[in-house]
Formats: sequence, structure tokens, C-alpha cells
Amino acid sequence: MKDFIFYFKIGWEHILSWDAADHLYFITALAIVYTFQDWKKVLVLVTAFTIGHAVTLYLSSLDYFRLDAALVEFAIPCTIVLTAAFNLLYKPGKKSGNVLQYILALCFGLVHGMGYANYIRMMLASNQNLVWGLFSFNIGLEMGQIVVVFFVLAIQWAFTKSNIISSRLLVQLVSVFILVVSFLLAIERFSALL
Repeated sequence: MKDFIFYFKIGWEHILSWDAADHLYFITALAIVYTFQDWKKVLVLVTAFTIGHAVTLYLSSLDYFRLDAALVEFAIPCTIVLTAAFNLLYKPGKKSGNVLQYILALCFGLVHGMGYANYIRMMLASNQNLVWGLFSFNIGLEMGQIVVVFFVLAIQWAFTKSNIISSRLLVQLVSVFILVVSFLLAIERFSALL
């Protein structure tokens, strides 16, 4: 149980830390297009991301593959840029858009998982159960993401219910902000590839 709590806490802190701002931007971009009535869809979307994240964490922790850390660090903000750009084109209620979002969340989770693989690989000692450690970490990550999702949905609800701003305009403003910040981060990280 001690190991579970230890890795759960790392997963929880990974999402709820300012050091993980790119992760917060990604989850915010995923959630902002939805309302409280869609909370189940958002949880499935975030879980798809977590599954992708867990798969690459597991495979790269076992050294089945490794990618250049600079390439992965560049790819992460690119996934956020694409998610925010998708939001600007997103039409609520279109089933094809929802399916595409689930696929993208899963695929982008694969990319984000590679970004954390080196760190988790060093943390998991050879005598520890890798599967249990990664399971605990991902449960903590998922719980942290759920907190972020409900915070984003609450902000969206508060703004739109009070008629301060329309839901669509809020989605556009948040998405443009995230797109710009992530694009600048991608440019900064691209220089590390050269």
C-alpha cells in the first residue's frame, strides 16, 4: 500500500503542478469545448489520453523503445497546438468530431507518456513491481485530470450562466491562448533539436 500511495502521489502531482503546465494546457484544451451535461464524454476523453499515456510509459519503461528526449519534448506542445486548433474548428454535437477527439486524445497520450518515461524509469527500482508502480501513478494522474476537468467545466459553466461571455467565445479565447502559448513553447523546444 505504501508503494501505491507513493506512485499515486507522483501521478497526482504530475498533473496538478505548475511544472506540468503543458499537461494542464492539454487537459484544459480537451475539456473546454464541453459543458457539465457532457461530463461523461469528457471523462472518456481524458481516460483515452491516460490509456495512451500509460501504454508508452509501460513500453518505454521496459526499454522496448526510446525516442530522443528533445524530439518528444518538442512533440508535446505540438499536440497541444493541434488540440487547441481543433477546438477552433469544432462543431458541438457532431458525432464524427467526437470520435476524432477520442482518437487524437489516445494518440496524443502516447506522445505525452514518452515525455515522462525517462523520469519514471529512473524512479522505479529494479526490485519494485513496474506494473503496480505504473498503475498507481496512472490512477493518481487520472484523478488529478478529473479535478482539472471539473474545474474547467465549472469555470465554463460560471461564465456562460452569468452571461459574461458566450460558451463559443469562451472556447475560442481559451483555445487561442493555449494555442499561442503552446506554439511558443514548441518553437523554444525546436531549437533544442538543432
